[in-house]
Amino acid sequence: MKPTFKESERLAIREITRRLNESNTAKQFGFLFREVGPGRVVVGMRVSKRHLQVHGVVHGGILAALADTAGGMAVYLRLPPGSRVATVEMKINYLEAVARGEVVAEAEIVRLGRNLAVVDCDLFDHTRRIVAKALMTFAIISRGRKQKGRPD
Repeated sequence: MKPTFKESERLAIREITRRLNESNTAKQFGFLFREVGPGRVVVGMRVSKRHLQVHGVVHGGILAALADTAGGMAVYLRLPPGSRVATVEMKINYLEAVARGEVVAEAEIVRLGRNLAVVDCDLFDHTRRIVAKALMTFAIISRGRKQKGRPD
């Protein structure tokens, strides 16, 4: 069954798609949306030489960036237009090395509060073997809310 979206969610999906397409990180690493649903985002990347570290497997920092991107986008989908998110904490366990194929990050919101969101993210290789598990906390910066240290 395909998820149904409200008009505000459709606008958010368009916006995060635009943001992903304009993101230097996403462009450099080749991140692409695979699935989007309420509170859930799947982002993938095809493994290439640019992703590999000296031992011929995907660098852990790239897997972390993939998880962070999917998690942030999942939160962003649930926020009012003009809101922003920023990662404040991330814990990732690397479970298996990945040398080829595709990696997908499946991020799902665990808890969405007024100021913080917690997201769980599983990363899988092309055989659906879980290769990493991340838990992230994001700050929610609402439209119109002044940030400390920022001028008006």
